[in-house]
Amino acid sequence: MDTFEDENPFDQDADHILSETSSSASKTAQAHHRYSEFESLRVHLAKLYPTLIIPPIPDKQTLGDYAAKQTKAKEDAAMIAKRKRMLQTFLNRIARHPILSNEHVFHRFLDGEVSWTEVLNSPPLSLLPKNVLKAPSHNPTDQNASPAYAVLPNPSAAHPLRHPDQRFADSEAFTNKFANHVSGPMEKVTRRVIKRWSEYAQDHADLGAALNGFSLNERDALAAAIEKTGQASDATYMSTSKLLQELEYHWAEPLHEYSQFASIIKKLLAYRHQKHVQYEMTQDGLENKREQLEDLEKSEREARRLDEALGRRRASINEGQSSKNSVEGEEENHEGDDAQSSPVSSLPPHPGPNPARRRSRAPGMAFLNALSYTLHGMMDVDPETARRNSITKTRENISQLEDALHLAAQDLKYSSSTIQADLDRFQRQKVADLREMAINMARSHRDWCKKVWGPYKYFYLVNERTQPSQNLDAWEEAKKEIAKIPDHPNHLTTAQEPTAEGPAPPGLRSDVTTVNGR
Repeated sequence: MDTFEDENPFDQDADHILSETSSSASKTAQAHHRYSEFESLRVHLAKLYPTLIIPPIPDKQTLGDYAAKQTKAKEDAAMIAKRKRMLQTFLNRIARHPILSNEHVFHRFLDGEVSWTEVLNSPPLSLLPKNVLKAPSHNPTDQNASPAYAVLPNPSAAHPLRHPDQRFADSEAFTNKFANHVSGPMEKVTRRVIKRWSEYAQDHADLGAALNGFSLNERDALAAAIEKTGQASDATYMSTSKLLQELEYHWAEPLHEYSQFASIIKKLLAYRHQKHVQYEMTQDGLENKREQLEDLEKSEREARRLDEALGRRRASINEGQSSKNSVEGEEENHEGDDAQSSPVSSLPPHPGPNPARRRSRAPGMAFLNALSYTLHGMMDVDPETARRNSITKTRENISQLEDALHLAAQDLKYSSSTIQADLDRFQRQKVADLREMAINMARSHRDWCKKVWGPYKYFYLVNERTQPSQNLDAWEEAKKEIAKIPDHPNHLTTAQEPTAEGPAPPGLRSDVTTVNGR
């Protein structure tokens, strides 16, 4: 059995003491933890098991609550007791969970000899990734996970799905309805009922105090009757306070806990939704990369065909140019022979350009050179190298995306099956808890009615297992004392009519007596 002590419920670092008693031995182990450590435990369990429903813990106290009750924080026994019970429930639910109960981090949390800081700085918590969406769903701390997880996108929870799973779409709709109903009308009405019961109990406490004080000013039978009536009012206050306490324990707190459960399930379904979106986005990215690779390969084929055409054109032009140059060379040789026999041959050659060489350029080369220059400027200095690098890089991206798509499909399958199994377990737990809540509420009202209302008197006497209520006895005693009060002195004394039980007691007026005595 676990118990807690809270020194300051409005301080987020307030201490809690956990006492764990073994059934096989009488030894008791204690572990001191702050509220922030309980919160840290829950946060890290949610990261270790992103596909499981982690039980909630009590809400943090707001700054407004702390400012309003700063002087009475350590004296607020009701708040301290409530936090103890809810933290107790949190640990009990983890201990009953088929998977979380076997987690070594939870076991070390219960060990009073282990510092929580040490647990946080050691595996597996120290191995948790920053983003659980880019880690394996079955084991986020896996150090041998494929590097393809880094390629997976990080989608938003609001991103729409092209092909949603109808099962989880129905689960989301049901969870939203459940959350709206529990956190809306049910909690609102519960708070109002508890407030009115609290006011009812306080009114009886004030009435009892006033009657007990008033009895001190009276004497004889009247004082005793007033005092007994005050005591009966106090008894009603006590029984109503107990009813109020049971309603708080067995109805209001579990109801608020299930309101928190609804928010937790929403986040769980959002994680599964993101995994599904991640799969679809990876699929889309892979298709885009394949189309991009196809375009690059098509461009590569076109460039090769163009280079081959240009090469053939250049080869034909070079052949024509070489034949023409050979003819011009023969003519120059003949002219040289003639120049040796001429006296003009002693003159130096003309320094200007050779007109024949200016005309030796083929007309089609200008267009081809311009086209080649334009292609070089559009693509790159070395377009072939850039294009081939792009093709290589795209193929590598496709290979990574194929691995990432396979991992995303595995994670989606595991997340869907695990979340659905835990939702089924939670549904069974919810049905059992709501049944117990309803039975406890009925039992509390029944017990209160036994203690307060007189019509149950005969039931008490018939049922041998039930003793007459103390509150009913108090009101019966008050009635007897009131009956002892003498008649009003201003009323005329008249003969009392006999009743079925015998003559009427002296000093009491008959029901048929009139003002004039007739």
